[in-house]
Amino acid sequence: MAAKVLLDERTLLSKVAEGDQRAFRAIYDHYYDRILGYGLRLLKSDLLAEEMVQHAFLKIWTLEEKLTEIKNLERYLITVARNHALDVLRRRKLTVRVNREISMDWSESHNETEEEILLNDTRRMLDEAIELLAPQQKRVYKLCRQQGLKYDEAAKELNLSPATVQSYMKLALSTLRKHLANRTDIVAMLIIFKLF
Repeated sequence: MAAKVLLDERTLLSKVAEGDQRAFRAIYDHYYDRILGYGLRLLKSDLLAEEMVQHAFLKIWTLEEKLTEIKNLERYLITVARNHALDVLRRRKLTVRVNREISMDWSESHNETEEEILLNDTRRMLDEAIELLAPQQKRVYKLCRQQGLKYDEAAKELNLSPATVQSYMKLALSTLRKHLANRTDIVAMLIIFKLF
């Protein structure tokens, strides 16, 4: 039974490496609660634990071909999550020390204007990346991602086979991923807000 789970996991990782969002979602759904629980124990904060989970899965999404080298996905996710949590705790400790040293009182405030600007910038960067796609990839991406059509529906509209539509979508997602690879803050926003 353990070999079947490993085989399915390896198959899912291979599919994620090709840009398959369903495979990514299956991995995400399978490990989400475990990684979140681990984060809550370490960070004692729902918000920070959720951020840690998003960071761990973002790492998986951006690894592409290197995903197939992972031998134990759960251990890998926990290691990435732990390292992120330790960075958060170090930053928190440093912030407390700096604030104490300069005797400065401050409080975090929720700035909707800043979030709106970031979201608009994220959308703008994604739109710019979409415009760089090959014409057929762009049509498929817009029909499937922006209009919400299934591959079969998009295939009928474009007079293509569903397999061809799926192939164009994989190419489009791979191109977008590569274009946005250096902007992990933007990729994180795309995943969090499900714009991608």
